[in-house]
Amino acid sequence: MNIGLVGLGIMGKPMARNMMKAGYSIKVFDIVSAAVDEIVAAGAIRGESTAEIGATCDVVITMLPNSPHVQAVVLGEGGLVTTMKSGGTVIDMSSINPSVSQEVAKGLEKIGVELLDAPVSGGEPKAIDGTLSIMVGGKKEVFDRFLPLLKTMGASVVHCGDIGAGNTTKLANQIVVALNIAALSEALLLADMAGVDPNVVFNAIRGGLAGSTVMDAKAPMMIAGNYKPGFRIDLHIKDLENALSTGHLVGAPLPLTASVMEILQNLRKDGCGSDDHSAIAKFYEKMAGKKIGRD
Repeated sequence: MNIGLVGLGIMGKPMARNMMKAGYSIKVFDIVSAAVDEIVAAGAIRGESTAEIGATCDVVITMLPNSPHVQAVVLGEGGLVTTMKSGGTVIDMSSINPSVSQEVAKGLEKIGVELLDAPVSGGEPKAIDGTLSIMVGGKKEVFDRFLPLLKTMGASVVHCGDIGAGNTTKLANQIVVALNIAALSEALLLADMAGVDPNVVFNAIRGGLAGSTVMDAKAPMMIAGNYKPGFRIDLHIKDLENALSTGHLVGAPLPLTASVMEILQNLRKDGCGSDDHSAIAKFYEKMAGKKIGRD
C-alpha cells in the first residue's frame, strides 16, 4: 500500500511520525517546505506536489485547516482528482463542514475513488502520543480496510455513519469541548474570587460528576496562565462556524454554541487567536479584573 499525506501542520507531523513508527512507508507534501524537510529527515519520502502524491499513492491522507483547503487540494487545479487512479481512497482527517465532505465524495466518485471523512480530536498532545479520537464517515467496508492504519494514530477509531457523519460527530465534540472550557473558566474564577484556592477546587471536583478530560487538560493551564497552543482559538472558531452553519442547515438550535462563539470572537479581536482554547479563561479574567490563581 502506497500512502501519501498532504498537510504537515501541528497535527499532520506527529501523525506522520506515528504511521512511520508503526512500519508504514509514507510520501509527504506540504506547501511549507521546512515541514516536509523535517518529516523526510524522520524517514518519509518527499513528494513534490499534491498531483504527484495522487499519481503515486493508493491512499492519500489529507490533514488541512478548513473546507476551502480540502476543496482545493482534492477537487482543484492540480488536485488529487486530476491524478488519482480508480480504486484509490482519500482519507480526509481535516475538520471541515460535513456538506463539503459530501461534495468532495461526489467529486472523487466520478473517478472511482472512495472517501472517508475522519476528523480527529485530542489536539497536539494526543497526536504526538498516537491516542487521538478519530470519528469516521464513509462506507463500512472502506473503514474496515483502513482501520489498522487509523489505529496507528488513534486510541479510539469509531465508524459514525455515511460520508459527513465523521465531521458531524467532530462538530458535536467541539461544542462539548468549548462549553466545558467556558464552564470551567467560570467555576474556577468564582472559587478564586470567593477565596477558595482554584487548585483545591480542581482536585476536589475532578473525580466527581463534573470531572472530564477537558478539565484535567485545561484547568492546570488556566491556573498557571499557560496558553501555549495545543488547539488554537482560531481553529475552534472555525469549528464552531461549521457547527452553527450545520445547525442552521438542519434546523438545530445552538444558543450556547453561539454564546461561546461570541467569547472566542472577542478573544480573537484582543489578539488571542493563536492562544490555546483554554484562553477562554482570559475573557472572564478581563471582565473580572482578576487572574485565576495568580493575583
